[in-house]
Amino acid sequence: MSANAPHLRLAHSTSGSPRRTSLRRGEARVRRPLGDILLAMGAVDPGQLMKAVALRGRQSVPLGGILLAHGWVAEADLMAALSQQWGAQVVDLPGAAPDPRLVDRMDVSFWVTEAAIPVRRIGPAVLVATARPDRFEALRHKLAPVLGPVTMSLAPERDIHTALAAMRQTRLVRRAETQVAAGESCRTRDERRLTRWLLAGLALAAGGLLAAPAAVFASLTLWALAAMVSGTMLKAAACLAEWRATFRPGPVAPPPIRLSPRLPVVSVMVPLFAEADIAPRLIERIGRQTYPKELLDILLVVEEDDAITREALMRARLPHWMRVVPVPDGPLRTKPRALNYALNFCRGSLIGVWDAEDAPDPEQIHDIVRRFDRAAPDVACLQGVLDFYNPRHNWLTRCFTVEYAAWFRGLLPGLARLGLVVPLGGTTLFFRRAILEEIGGWDAHNVTEDADLGLRLARRGYRTELVPTVTEEEPNSRPLPWIRQRSRWIKGFAMTWGVHMRDPARLWRELGAWRFCGVQILFLGSLSQSVLAPVLWTFWIKAFGFAHPLDGVLPPGAMTVLTALFVMAETVTIAVGLWAVRGPGHRHLMKWVPTLHAYFPLATLAAWKALYELVTRPFYWDKTAHGVVDSDLPGEDAPLAVAAE
Repeated sequence: MSANAPHLRLAHSTSGSPRRTSLRRGEARVRRPLGDILLAMGAVDPGQLMKAVALRGRQSVPLGGILLAHGWVAEADLMAALSQQWGAQVVDLPGAAPDPRLVDRMDVSFWVTEAAIPVRRIGPAVLVATARPDRFEALRHKLAPVLGPVTMSLAPERDIHTALAAMRQTRLVRRAETQVAAGESCRTRDERRLTRWLLAGLALAAGGLLAAPAAVFASLTLWALAAMVSGTMLKAAACLAEWRATFRPGPVAPPPIRLSPRLPVVSVMVPLFAEADIAPRLIERIGRQTYPKELLDILLVVEEDDAITREALMRARLPHWMRVVPVPDGPLRTKPRALNYALNFCRGSLIGVWDAEDAPDPEQIHDIVRRFDRAAPDVACLQGVLDFYNPRHNWLTRCFTVEYAAWFRGLLPGLARLGLVVPLGGTTLFFRRAILEEIGGWDAHNVTEDADLGLRLARRGYRTELVPTVTEEEPNSRPLPWIRQRSRWIKGFAMTWGVHMRDPARLWRELGAWRFCGVQILFLGSLSQSVLAPVLWTFWIKAFGFAHPLDGVLPPGAMTVLTALFVMAETVTIAVGLWAVRGPGHRHLMKWVPTLHAYFPLATLAAWKALYELVTRPFYWDKTAHGVVDSDLPGEDAPLAVAAE
């Protein structure tokens, strides 16, 4: 191959003009361009090399990384070429057994970030394996005060990360479980105290119902009404704010001047668990992204003992920009713990999260990068729109789709416009990495780690914005799995509220009165509304002419007021639902919006299940099964090619 293309001198652009590399004793030699070496080896196609060189001129990515990302060179051939170029040996890390004493001279996260690992001491120098030889001189200056003289060797980044994870997995796992401050984490909650309070509350309510049933019932009714009214008002205000922004847009500020034309590396973590058949669909769906593959870093996060998923991924032919990160086993097994662990191995400055069944819009990463580029520095997170493919599957999926549309197209963007706390969704989240690491990532013990993270961001003065990029996922189509999923969400909301209300005065100071009240309505109010809904249902018996327990307690005209409040709440719910599904992709759901009245009682069953698990199994992650309703199945709707409508 190289004999037929001696004229391809563009290969010099792979590293610029021939460089003089400083050696240990100060002499210099010309370093041969990597492209010339690969051509001479017959390891790369000349045409593909020219494409890679062109891409290298536009991106801050080494030529080797571009070739690997597009599958234009084998990793073994690339390492051999780098060995020739840099005059350094390639270390077989699986068989080298790096010295753990040398590794411990620096924090393990340092080695992971630098993609380097000390192998052994040879005479006065320490042999250090790196996947980034072009950055070794800078690394040498960092290591010299700690290790003394160092000598460079080479190893693939995956091998380095695998070796570091195997050697110090206990430390990495412990950090993943505890990196959120104790005062802001569910792990420090007093289980016995919580149980005592709940039992005392139940005993007090039972005793009150026996001693003064009317007074207790009236108190519960007032509480339920307060939760319903405040929640309805917040929903109406948020959706009105979004409606005004949609139809009465204000002046558009000119976009800021880009400081750098270079696109960033974006890492997206995809947690997987017990996914036997997900790999082919996952690769195909994520592979639709138009973002340059050399700048795309997809981490498939898998529990170490999840043999089903790991075997499925081993059978799949993963592209080089997609890699598996096994999470070591432990007593705690949650999605946020896995995310914290995998975050150590991300290469990007922007961090995203997708779920296993997600089908993101092909332009999504491009949209996210552009939005971050234009956003103010205090915008730490971008939340995309979640939608469902196959919403026509049955009545439950139709109602679920309407609820999601109202939440992500109405309530959440409205909350952001009102300056309130945005409880994040679990997927299609993108963060500035520096800020995410600053606040400690996710709370490994919280089963709604997303909502908690949104609140912690707000407490530190950071903002979340909604972006009109859509990710479609599988709807929950069966009642019992729906209840299990919703109970986990409600349990997490309760845990989040309890953690952040440990010091209400501090929370008030950090959020201000406006956002503090919003948090009470969003978290405590929604929980109360679901749990106490049966109290309000009792008033339906009046419509059938039966007596109500509060007939002798309520003042004259009270039933008229209550009826008006119920009608108002239902009207707002229906209006928001109709507005949310007005677009062409969801217009067919309008006739189903009034049936939400029969859909929401399922949340009450989920709420009572959540309260039970809050005491008995607070950290239990009730996983949602995937693959029941899939867009790839024949006879179902194709994924919607619509933006946020």
